[in-house]
Amino acid sequence: MRCPYCGFPDSKVIDSRPKDEKIKRRRECINCGSRFTTYEIMEKPLLMVEKRSGSYEVFNRNKLITGIFNAIKKRPVTMDQVEKIADNIENHYANELTNVAKSKEIGEFVLAQLRNIDAIAYIRFASVYEDFTDIASFVSVISELERKNTESEEDICTNS
Repeated sequence: MRCPYCGFPDSKVIDSRPKDEKIKRRRECINCGSRFTTYEIMEKPLLMVEKRSGSYEVFNRNKLITGIFNAIKKRPVTMDQVEKIADNIENHYANELTNVAKSKEIGEFVLAQLRNIDAIAYIRFASVYEDFTDIASFVSVISELERKNTESEEDICTNS
């Protein structure tokens, strides 16, 4: 690491500790003895999102979180849970070594996560994601959600 004071190309690490999702390193220049701080972050591969129209855009974590946040307004869902959903999506595609994701896959992934967290938030997100145009669409999603909840309750009862 080049010293910001004298430009010498080498330094030694005095202290290293995690900070947020970075590693904070305190360094000392071998040449002039000046100390400075650097931050190391993990580089994530660029993830492109294929939209329904066929166009592409760069994955925007903030856009995803904003969309989820609109669905959870006034619901008992924490910001940590929303961050975890976004983390799960990013990690899923990073682990798959995929650099293109379909918006439909991302939406389904969010819906699966919200289904386990809050039914109302799930329905709100589904209404925007699926672009509901009539009441029948809402009824269909609510019926499906009730059916899945009933099935999971029956599974719990039979396993007890």
